[in-house]
Amino acid sequence: MTKDLPAIIIDRLDHFVITVHDINAACEFYNKVLGMQRIEFADGRTALSFGRQKINLHPAKNTYYPKAEKPVPGSGDFCLITKTSLESVITHLKNCGVSIIEGPIGKSGAIGPIKSVYFRDPDGNLIEMSNYM
Repeated sequence: MTKDLPAIIIDRLDHFVITVHDINAACEFYNKVLGMQRIEFADGRTALSFGRQKINLHPAKNTYYPKAEKPVPGSGDFCLITKTSLESVITHLKNCGVSIIEGPIGKSGAIGPIKSVYFRDPDGNLIEMSNYM
């Protein structure tokens, strides 16, 4: 930490953005598979709400400004912590026709060891669902 600058204290993640080919398809997947709710905000923009966070969706053909330097569908890779057991998550994913890429496998979370399963959304984004051990 630099003595001349005040420390910045981050409280939590508020939202992040993924670029998708089809807003409706993304909303259907995230609602059916992960229980996220579609919300509209700021002049017709779309997000997926869960807990106290959200995922903003940017359409690939018309991304909003400002944006990532090279936004493309399928470039996201994120981890979601669930209170649901991974066994139940795996059963639910299979019932939704979602293929598990890897797991359950031990990994390192932000505050300790986690057990995770990995799968992809319709755009190819990698989703890690985890339980703290």
